[in-house]
Amino acid sequence: MDDHVKSLLPKVDMTRRGFVSAAVLATGYALAVSPAEAGAIATDTAGIAAGAVMIPSGDAAMPAYAAMPAYAAMPNGAGPFPTILVVQEIFGIHEYIRDICRRFAKLGYLAVAPELYFRQGDPSVISDIPTILSTIVAKVPDSQVIGDLDAAAAWAAANKGDANRLGITGFCWGGRIAWLYAAHNPKLKAAVAWYGKLAGEASANTPKHPVDVAAALKAPVLGLYGGADQGIPADTVERMRAAVKLAPVVVEIKVYPDTPHAFHADYRPSYREEQAKDGWARLQAWFKANGL
Repeated sequence: MDDHVKSLLPKVDMTRRGFVSAAVLATGYALAVSPAEAGAIATDTAGIAAGAVMIPSGDAAMPAYAAMPAYAAMPNGAGPFPTILVVQEIFGIHEYIRDICRRFAKLGYLAVAPELYFRQGDPSVISDIPTILSTIVAKVPDSQVIGDLDAAAAWAAANKGDANRLGITGFCWGGRIAWLYAAHNPKLKAAVAWYGKLAGEASANTPKHPVDVAAALKAPVLGLYGGADQGIPADTVERMRAAVKLAPVVVEIKVYPDTPHAFHADYRPSYREEQAKDGWARLQAWFKANGL
């Protein structure tokens, strides 16, 4: 990170709590999904400060990537900024997720993406998806993830984030987590889940799925799904629609017909520009409508 960018960031302990070398996170795109498609979106850092951070979580230091507006570029000074937790796909905090954080920073948010697999391994260096799923993802308990997200929210609140304006969004694996976090944190203002799994078998690490916690949601949720997603059957989406009728908050589920899984992932062949742009516009409107 250059000195100009570093000077724009909060003055925090650089050894555990502050921005550190980006080497703690993978560079580029995860090996299992490289090379990236030629049209992959690349958001620059003009007007924002972005980089790797270490966040205390329990007895560990958790790597994360964060981005926020550069203070000089903000009409109202140096924050506090509304905060968005960005939850990764199975590939960890690779370039796509970092770019999402920068996009949020350009919109005036503090965005933080914690590396939620850091205790189990580094998915970015594994060359195939089945191995990522079996050797890392399957070993990550939901309870650990929720605790790490709480730690990321606390870090943001202590580093120019507004604790009273907290949102979350997640993609694929992270889409499921976004639903679960919306049922966990009463301070959350809103959530947006991109094609996250909704139902499944209970296990020790994943005791409940979104359909099981629908009635306990504590924040409004927007769910964005593809009608041709082979990994998320249409009947589970309909089960979720029925389940959220008991939710005490507003829930909206948008299904894009004839659209595959990972339609927002601009670095993959599954990307669908029209649906991705529409979903991103809906996300922005959803957050704004709910105080973010």
